[in-house]
Amino acid sequence: MLVVGLTGNIGSGKSTVSRFLKNLGARVIDTDQIARDVVAPGTRGLQEIVAQFGPGVLNPDGTLNRPKMAQIVFSDPHARARLNAIVHPEIGSVVSKAIADYRKNSDSPLLIIEAPLLIETGMHQMVDEVWLVTVNPETQIARVIQRDATTEEQARRRIAAQMPQADKIPCAHRVIDNSGDLEETLRQVRQVWNDVVNPTPSGVI
Repeated sequence: MLVVGLTGNIGSGKSTVSRFLKNLGARVIDTDQIARDVVAPGTRGLQEIVAQFGPGVLNPDGTLNRPKMAQIVFSDPHARARLNAIVHPEIGSVVSKAIADYRKNSDSPLLIIEAPLLIETGMHQMVDEVWLVTVNPETQIARVIQRDATTEEQARRRIAAQMPQADKIPCAHRVIDNSGDLEETLRQVRQVWNDVVNPTPSGVI
C-alpha cells in the first residue's frame, strides 16, 4: 500500500513510465485528466478562470480553450500563478480523496499519482515516495517539438517555465532516466517495481 508521486518535466516521458507501471499492476491517477475535469463547463474552476481571464479563453461551445490558455500562461509568469491558484487546490482535493480511498480499499500494491507539478505544488508531501523521470536536454526539446508541433523557441520557453530538473532530483526517492529507448526505460521500471513490490529478502542472493 505505497502511494507514489510520479513526476517529471515536460518531454520527460512520465506518461510512458506511468503506462508501464499500470501494466505491471499499479493503480494510476492522472492529474492532467483531473485538471481537465475541474475546469469542465459548469465547474467552479472554469467560472473562476473566466472571472480572472475573461470570456476570450473559452471556445464557442463553452469549454476552455486550452491552447489559448497555454499561450497566455507560458508567456506571463503572473498569469500562470493566477491560473495555478485556481486549478491546483481543486486538483489537490481530488487527489487527497483518491489517496484516502486507496488506503481504505487497496486493490493494488502501488497507487501512482502522475503529476507534472508534484513538487512545485507541494503535493509531494501527500505521498510516501517521489519517483522522478528524467531526460537529457536534447531529447527533451526534440520530444516537445514533435509532440506539440511547436517551434524550438516555443519548446525552450515551455521548458524554461518549469522548475529545473536538477532541482527536483534531491526530492526524489527514485530516478528513472528516460533518455534512451523504450526497452531501457522499461528495464528500469521493472527494476524499481521489483525493488518496491517484490524485494529480495535480506541475505538472499
